[in-house]
Amino acid sequence: MLKLLVVEDHALVREGLVGLLSQVEEGVQVFESADFESALSVLDSEGDFDLVLLDLALPGIDGFAGLDILRRRYPAMPVAVVSAFDDQPTVTRVMNLGASGFIPKALNGERLLQAVRDVLAGNIVRPSGQMPARLDDAVPLPPSSVSVKPGEIGLTDRQAQVLCLMVRGLSNRDIADQLDLSEGTVKIHATAVFKALGVTSRTQALVTAARYGIDFSDVF
Repeated sequence: MLKLLVVEDHALVREGLVGLLSQVEEGVQVFESADFESALSVLDSEGDFDLVLLDLALPGIDGFAGLDILRRRYPAMPVAVVSAFDDQPTVTRVMNLGASGFIPKALNGERLLQAVRDVLAGNIVRPSGQMPARLDDAVPLPPSSVSVKPGEIGLTDRQAQVLCLMVRGLSNRDIADQLDLSEGTVKIHATAVFKALGVTSRTQALVTAARYGIDFSDVF
């Protein structure tokens, strides 16, 4: 018999998820918690769970830190994030922390159920068809109170260096001189940076870097 745990602080959303997940298969047990501390109590008292569905924006704890705690404390238990924060850097960071899936809250019930079934079947689930962020999008800050290392959102060391110098206001030619690269190579790295951040221009990349508080202290 499947055992699932929903960790979500908004009562209406939590109740909707619990009701929806009851359709995963006959006899499934769906537990619920409104905060991270009570979720840990449920996990400790109720034994093994087949899947935890975790909201990132929980009160009292950084969502990424909560995911990290679950992965370390229960390494054999799959955890899928269910969140409204489904931009590319957030998804990348979640997957790098060992989540078995990232399920956007914008999905309809049928697609959400399929995503849950895919995770239960051992597949890694990511959002599909993500649109690049636009400068005028009112994208909320991700639920993190700490700075983000470049590698956590999928940037290589060289890409982090290029983005760091972009943030400092250097042109591609200046970046090339600074890193002893050709200008064409800098453009290739810049394109990879845009893809990792889910943006399409230098200006958008700078805005996103500021939003996430990317920590460049160890880049050089």
